[in-house]
Amino acid sequence: MKIEFWSIGKQHDPSIREAIEEYTSRIKKYATVKWEIISVSKNANALSEIDQKKSEAKLILERMDRDTVLVALDEYGKEMSSINLATFLTQKADMGTKKLVFLIGGAFGIDQSILDKAKHKWSLSKLTFPHQLVRLILAEQIYRAFSITKNEKYHHQ
Repeated sequence: MKIEFWSIGKQHDPSIREAIEEYTSRIKKYATVKWEIISVSKNANALSEIDQKKSEAKLILERMDRDTVLVALDEYGKEMSSINLATFLTQKADMGTKKLVFLIGGAFGIDQSILDKAKHKWSLSKLTFPHQLVRLILAEQIYRAFSITKNEKYHHQ
């Protein structure tokens, strides 16, 4: 199973890039993984919130193909424990999922048209995190989930 992390915005912040890269390289032990940073247009700040989300949705739709199983990170999504996430990844692999995409939306969230296409909506927390930190949390949690499925020592129960 291939795992992709799609994130609307700028490249990884230098202050956390190394940590994101570390967890991403650890995930490679279990699955093919890559990051895709989806840049918005330079005039995005001049757009209304609704138009900005629609513009971002268009960029996301261009990248989706029929093999994409989309997991949208959304504040109204389902919360999961690390063990639940491990079970989720195992189920997706067992179902023959080819490409599992975790999408981090832009500053205003994810357009409803994309949420409607998402097979799953996941909330990391009821707390609000900086966009760049969400990337790190996501990479760490996916690594943790794989380590749980392999019964490795990283996750302590």
